[in-house]
Amino acid sequence: MSLALDARQRAMLAEMGVRLWQRPAERVAPVTPESGAAAADQARAAAPFDPEPAARAARPPAPGPRPAPVVPAPAPAAPADNPLGPRPEGIERMDWPRLEAAVAACRACGLCAGRTQTVFGVGSRRADWMVVGEAPGENEDRQGQPFVGQAGKLLDAMLAAIGLSRQAGDAIDSEAAGADQAGAGGQNDSKRGVYIANVLKCRPPGNRNPQPDEIAQCEPYLRRQVALVQPRVILAMGRFAVQSLLQTSEPIGRLRGRVHHYAGVPVIVTYHPAYLLRALPDKAKAWQDLCLALEVMGGQDGR
Repeated sequence: MSLALDARQRAMLAEMGVRLWQRPAERVAPVTPESGAAAADQARAAAPFDPEPAARAARPPAPGPRPAPVVPAPAPAAPADNPLGPRPEGIERMDWPRLEAAVAACRACGLCAGRTQTVFGVGSRRADWMVVGEAPGENEDRQGQPFVGQAGKLLDAMLAAIGLSRQAGDAIDSEAAGADQAGAGGQNDSKRGVYIANVLKCRPPGNRNPQPDEIAQCEPYLRRQVALVQPRVILAMGRFAVQSLLQTSEPIGRLRGRVHHYAGVPVIVTYHPAYLLRALPDKAKAWQDLCLALEVMGGQDGR
């Protein structure tokens, strides 16, 4: 391609010593019939070899790709080996062995499919104090006890600060029968422990929050545990424990500092130990809640 330069531009380039090269004009040979035929022959000779040009011209176009075969929809999955079933009847009349067996065999909701074992409860079954948590986590599911791991250690420290221990439950229960016949002093000695349970008895997958229907299925078990323990005060730890016991969606911050009731038992609302591990300043509020529970216990003793 040549540049279109005017006379001034050409003069400037000439002063700079730049010589312009001009392509000589090409001569166009006239087209004659003979030359056109020769060009056509050359084009045909240069084309790829085709043994059957006429046959291909008459041949119909090749069919397109076949449509994919229709795959039938998969058949419905076969029922699981352990399908869901109704919650056992007569929970309100069960004793401890029957209640624990009913929880272990419960298949009333989908949580039964992923559990390692149920988490029933631990501690003294004749305790003045009852701690109600939310749901088992991974460690609880593996060990079969509520409040283990770092949250459990913090709970143990909180209980120790007010003179309670979950480990004292077995010894207290073993002495309960004799203590009941030893007079009022023995009765008080047998009630100094604490019983710990969760709202849910099975771990939600991935430690997700409990669903309302799951809480509803487990509530009769918890209610029977409270009736059997007959505590004098309940510590409701965490949002889902509060929602289950008090049937309210109010935040914990608005429910703290006052006495509520569940099945006739005073309930003190406080934060879950797992939350306190992330919110250290709120440990002081949890201590205030424990002190309120102690006041409730003291008020009952003074009657």
